[in-house]
Amino acid sequence: MTQLPPAIPLFDQVRYLEDGNPTVNQYIAQITLHSVNDAALIYEYACDWLLEQQFNENNYKTYRSELTTFLYWVFDVIKISVSDITRRVLSQYIDYCQQPDPNLIAYRNVAQFLLDKEENERYPNPLWRPFLGKKVDGIEQPYRITEKALKTKLAILSSFFSFLINEEYMERNPAMMLMKHGRFKHTDQYAGAGEDNEQLKAFSELQWSYVMQAAQYLALKDPEVHQRTLFLISLMYGCYLRISEVSARPGFSPMMSQFKRDVKTGVWGFYIPRSKGGKRRTVAVSKALLTALKQYRCFLGLTELPQPGENTPLFVRHKAAGRGRDAGLLNANLGIRQIRELIMDVIFLAADNIAKDGLNQDANEVRSQTVHSIRHTGISHDINLNQRPLSHVQADAGHDSIETTSQYLHTSRIERHESAVAKPLDSLSGI
Repeated sequence: MTQLPPAIPLFDQVRYLEDGNPTVNQYIAQITLHSVNDAALIYEYACDWLLEQQFNENNYKTYRSELTTFLYWVFDVIKISVSDITRRVLSQYIDYCQQPDPNLIAYRNVAQFLLDKEENERYPNPLWRPFLGKKVDGIEQPYRITEKALKTKLAILSSFFSFLINEEYMERNPAMMLMKHGRFKHTDQYAGAGEDNEQLKAFSELQWSYVMQAAQYLALKDPEVHQRTLFLISLMYGCYLRISEVSARPGFSPMMSQFKRDVKTGVWGFYIPRSKGGKRRTVAVSKALLTALKQYRCFLGLTELPQPGENTPLFVRHKAAGRGRDAGLLNANLGIRQIRELIMDVIFLAADNIAKDGLNQDANEVRSQTVHSIRHTGISHDINLNQRPLSHVQADAGHDSIETTSQYLHTSRIERHESAVAKPLDSLSGI
């Protein structure tokens, strides 16, 4: 067996990242099982965030190095969930980076992963270390990190925490708080690294209607491919799901039996066994979504509704995977990348249709949305259009507090503007 470095690099070059790495997968699985129960979820979020940097090679390299160092410290040194990181805990990380374990310091740059030509498999470079020291005249110097480098670390982590906040994994940005106070008080250079109040991007009622129409059109045009797409979008909107809650990942494979009927009330719900922070919840299922489920299952040749313990995968591949951990498998659940691509194709089709109808501003807004916007849209519409009680939406969304759910009240500037258009300045004028 190849010797491993004392700290395992987690993220390969961008062209290999989505394939997964067996050594890294095994490491993350062990951490998830024995010390940090949401390590696999955090790793997926980290990969998603890094993939957003893939078109800027320098950013990608810098961000993955910092994220690897940070997650090593979180998973192996203090062994806590990222969701438990506070400003005080993050200060300990900064102290750690100033005086790292000497065994984690290298004095020359090396690749993080190497290729085993016999196995045609990439593996962590035994010589790689997360910290890089300097030599002067061939002599190793005491390790030092500049104040500027520490601020850069915090700026990168602040951006990552902002991403996690937008994904609703956590509700605070400890890096931003550190940069606002004390020795790390940021200047304008770092002000844009993260936002305190990330805008909740959601489709308007009109825009969402175009998205659903696009999905229905595709399902009629090519049902063998897109009946699955139509139900996927219906489920994510109807149950406000995160993409990780319907995607296959290490230790989780979504099943039809997650749709469950309460034996006492007869009400159907969609059970999510592991979500943000390892939590579980059951989301109430509407009659419309239940009808969509029946239609999808009948198309698949299944009974109208799933039976308890049914192990049919929720969203299976239509052709075998060519690479990655599911290589050669056909009846395997879709992963995050495949689901994102399916949904974004529908969103872009909807945007094109909106543009054809002359609504160019709406088309541009729709093109700027993401898969996660569907969750925001479902929550926003249930509160503002369907008038569901906040407490009910809070439970279905899996929010820790009612304050988080309250952010969705009146999130649509279009609707707010329309309600203000006819306001008089003098309601008694002319009487």
